[in-house]
Amino acid sequence: MEIIGYAAAVLIGISLGLIGGGGSILTVPVLVYLFGIDAFLAAEYSLFVVGISSLAGSVDYFKKGLVNFKIALLFGIPSVVFIFLTRIYLLPVIPEEIFRIQKFILTRNIFLLLIFAVLMILASYTMIRKNTSEKPLGNNENKSNILLLAGQGAIVGFLTGLVGAGGGFMIIPALVNLLKTPMKKAIGTSLVIISFNSLIGFVFSVSHMKIDWGLLLSIAGIAIAGIIIGSQWSKKIDGKKLKPAFGWFILIMGIYIVIKEIFL
Repeated sequence: MEIIGYAAAVLIGISLGLIGGGGSILTVPVLVYLFGIDAFLAAEYSLFVVGISSLAGSVDYFKKGLVNFKIALLFGIPSVVFIFLTRIYLLPVIPEEIFRIQKFILTRNIFLLLIFAVLMILASYTMIRKNTSEKPLGNNENKSNILLLAGQGAIVGFLTGLVGAGGGFMIIPALVNLLKTPMKKAIGTSLVIISFNSLIGFVFSVSHMKIDWGLLLSIAGIAIAGIIIGSQWSKKIDGKKLKPAFGWFILIMGIYIVIKEIFL
């Protein structure tokens, strides 16, 4: 299963390089189902893998001037605040056993995986649907849109802190639709935001976890190789054309997790 897991790590990186998000939503399920890691710890590992690989992927976009640091800060600051609040104050109070109904027991692990499944289903929708508004319409950074962007940042920070999701599936639509950011620049900026959020989240709680650094670094290294491949492919392949197919894959995975954790 680990061989399949490493292959999936490449896919995670490739999707981040091609479409700036989506792949990170696969990280926790890959760690849990293919590497046999506890869901709570997998969220920690996910933050590191997604953060390092996104950071590596953002370098090429930065060199090409395809990163808007002003937008990254507007999005990133509320994200970091909510990552801190979630990881320091919310996660520690989630009990190992939340409730039970007859034979079904909702444990913390199942709870986190179900949240992840819902996020995957939501992410699949943003990838599958056709969006006709992804065209730059000039400078549209009005106050209401900036406030909406900051609100999206807070939501992404909460989700990143809770389950280790990078949030690219929310970040890119926000940048494109609210601020009319061109797609390539939205991808580059998204990678910077994801890397910043994920690595900050990892640093907040790494001291409280027992980390298998050998395994973690090997997965991260393969994901980085994938994101480099994806970044190179993005020069020849339109990532938007691949998003619907990847979205259907994410949808199937999300439904599988719900069925497995509740009914199997």
